[in-house]
Amino acid sequence: MPLYLYRTRTGLALRSGDAFFGVPEGDFDALLNRPDLARHLAGLTRAHPVPAPSPDAWLAPIGTQEIWAAGVTYERSREGRREEAKESGAADFYSRVYDAPRPELFFKSAGWRAVGPNAQIRIRRDARWNVPEPELVLAINRDRQIVGYTLGNDVSSRDIEGENPLYLPQAKVYDGSCALGPAIYLSDEPLDPGIEIRLAVERAGQTAFSGSVPLNRIRRPFAELVDYLFRELTFPAGAFLLTGTGIVPPHDFTLRPGDVVRIAAGPIGELVNQVA
Repeated sequence: MPLYLYRTRTGLALRSGDAFFGVPEGDFDALLNRPDLARHLAGLTRAHPVPAPSPDAWLAPIGTQEIWAAGVTYERSREGRREEAKESGAADFYSRVYDAPRPELFFKSAGWRAVGPNAQIRIRRDARWNVPEPELVLAINRDRQIVGYTLGNDVSSRDIEGENPLYLPQAKVYDGSCALGPAIYLSDEPLDPGIEIRLAVERAGQTAFSGSVPLNRIRRPFAELVDYLFRELTFPAGAFLLTGTGIVPPHDFTLRPGDVVRIAAGPIGELVNQVA
């Protein structure tokens, strides 16, 4: 049975089915890097269940790990990047990276800067065109093993990135631009490539934008992305890697304060955040 590891304001919690169980370890980093992680967590389900933590107490399921991201891994993302970079003359760069052997990888956030489920994300005050980017996220231990999955929102300022590709860090890295959650999904079964990532943006009680894409539309295998990330970098506590988005809102859509962003994917769960 799949297991879900939550980080909460009072510690760690494990869910199996509808039941929650206590996790005695208080060190998220040490737990993520246990060589027997799946077996250890499965053993905790033999204890007595504990009360379910309130969703208001859930935090981003991350410790001191860095968060990295892969770009232009879906064809739709390539087309969206080409559209936004048309004026700057940099559109061809995105076609090249989509087809190139080497993937685009960039630093997204320190673990402490990521917000969790039901927390607020932000849009830049100096940007006009801001979008959510719903992504599957790999939880990777220090030995390069993918130990679980969660969901992420790589909030981005498309006008800033489109103006000049060198502005990508400013378009991607700022307070409130990265959300993770709701939990780390662990299963003995391989992740179904037919799972759909779904995005819905609610505005004043109405759906302002929605879209979906199956995981099998991603161009690059997860193992390839992990290999490139770890080639010249060490991650003593492990790392989290956003794997790219295949859902790109149209030109006339931008996030506004008060919007509610919902990202869901099959058994992994749903990540919900409001725009501050």
